Amino acid sequence: MRKTEYIGRDNDVKTIYDRTMTHKYFGKDFRIILVLALVAVVLVAPSLSPLRMVQGQQGQQPNQVTITAIVAEPKERWDSLFADALTKLRENHPDMTIDIDYSVLPYADTRKQILTAMAGKTPIDLISVDQIWLGEFAEGGFLSDLTDLTNSWNRSSEWYKTNWDGGIYNGKVYGIWAWTDVRSMWYWKDLLNQSDVNPESLKTWAGYLEAAKKLENSTKGKGIEAMHLVGASHSPDMWYPYLWMQGGEIVKQKAGHPEKGTYWFPSYNSTEGVKALQFLRDQVSDGVKPQINHFWGQEFADKKFAVMLEGSWLLGHFNSTEWNSLDKNVGMIPMFPVPKSGDTTATMMGGWMLGIPSTSSNKELSWELLKIMVQPDVLAPMLEKYAYLPTQKPIAEGQYSGQLANTIPYYKELISMLSIGHSRPSIAEYPQIADNIRQAIDEVYLGAKEPKQALDDAAKKSAEVLGWS
Repeated sequence: MRKTEYIGRDNDVKTIYDRTMTHKYFGKDFRIILVLALVAVVLVAPSLSPLRMVQGQQGQQPNQVTITAIVAEPKERWDSLFADALTKLRENHPDMTIDIDYSVLPYADTRKQILTAMAGKTPIDLISVDQIWLGEFAEGGFLSDLTDLTNSWNRSSEWYKTNWDGGIYNGKVYGIWAWTDVRSMWYWKDLLNQSDVNPESLKTWAGYLEAAKKLENSTKGKGIEAMHLVGASHSPDMWYPYLWMQGGEIVKQKAGHPEKGTYWFPSYNSTEGVKALQFLRDQVSDGVKPQINHFWGQEFADKKFAVMLEGSWLLGHFNSTEWNSLDKNVGMIPMFPVPKSGDTTATMMGGWMLGIPSTSSNKELSWELLKIMVQPDVLAPMLEKYAYLPTQKPIAEGQYSGQLANTIPYYKELISMLSIGHSRPSIAEYPQIADNIRQAIDEVYLGAKEPKQALDDAAKKSAEVLGWS
């Protein structure tokens, strides 16, 4: 996930009720994407900077190498990470002239540009991969198999299991999860105090709903809303924790697939899934308005909401000079509300992986660069600066943890959530499945369907996407 600037935006955040029923579906049929990508590369390749870079390398001397990359914003994190890693890479190869030429793209454009470049056989050496893209990219043959390299590297045990496993598709390693984030509950202490809301009450579904009513009454007419409820295209991400905390899953393995024997089958329309969606519906019924515009925590930093379930990247929307005293004004509870007191909570982990495209013309050097980029001494300073969370135990718990804890507000609490963190399934069909779920959530928000009907209808579509017919 990323920090998003939104200079000059309308201060009035629209709600889901302003949305028409026409949606841009994030998940497209994979074959259509490839066809469109092949057409697009013909049209846009002349303007795609990585392609120009590679063409310019044809006349390079044998000891001159330019590593090319496509990564997602924000740019500043990559500037510092690439600069530090490049210095070490050059030290390892004093006989070579090595440069890195990278394109930094908005999140919404990164996936499309990578697919376009890969379909056009553009030789890109390194890419940032959102965890939800890994299965799609690996299935399409766009990523290099790193299994043998990681076996020789022998560092997998230093990663948290969920984070290491997130880079695996069909038993092979295709990505290295570099850093992560967790979603937790943030609140303004003064707003809760003046509303006579005890933060402890936010921990259960019933307490959360009651607090929403109190906060709504006390903040009415002040340009502040009680609770933030995501109604944007990634709304499933904020629903999954309620599914997981009850023992539910997005998909499960099932025998009898017409082509693959045992394969993934949608399971999110279970009793657990229905209860999870009912909780979202109950919030809407109590006056909480789903927000179709999402600014990744900036709206909380601007004090537009009293309580917000948001990723740890939210801290980046506060000036780092405020971090030492932030806990005086802002509280954080390391959990999502649970059905009842004593239940185990859950959260979702995001973040970025690094992968090497199958089209790379410098795979050996790119792997060396990737390894350097995730070295604790190289990566930890960047994590500290941008309040990202480590996926590696030596950073999270080792010698670097003290500095991170002294710099990043609520660091120990956020790190504690890694043990209850889940990741989304690394399967090629996931983007389409997520869109089916997103549509079900919208239908419930709009009152068009009851939670069970909405999820059952969505699961039928997902089953077809997964080849069950």
